[in-house]
Amino acid sequence: MKCDLCGKIPQYGHNVSHSKRHTKRDWTANIHPARIMVNGKMKQLNVCTRCLRTQNKTANV
Repeated sequence: MKCDLCGKIPQYGHNVSHSKRHTKRDWTANIHPARIMVNGKMKQLNVCTRCLRTQNKTANV
């Protein structure tokens, strides 16, 4: 899944064990559906928690 605000997408790489064996894994963004005000209208967006936190911080200022 992709964050609709910052565009964060899953990243891919390898787990590396102590014996240096490489196994595939992925790091997925922590994405949640949220209702956010965009251009004066409420929209349902898929947002990562970092963007959601930033939106809450700027709304409370």
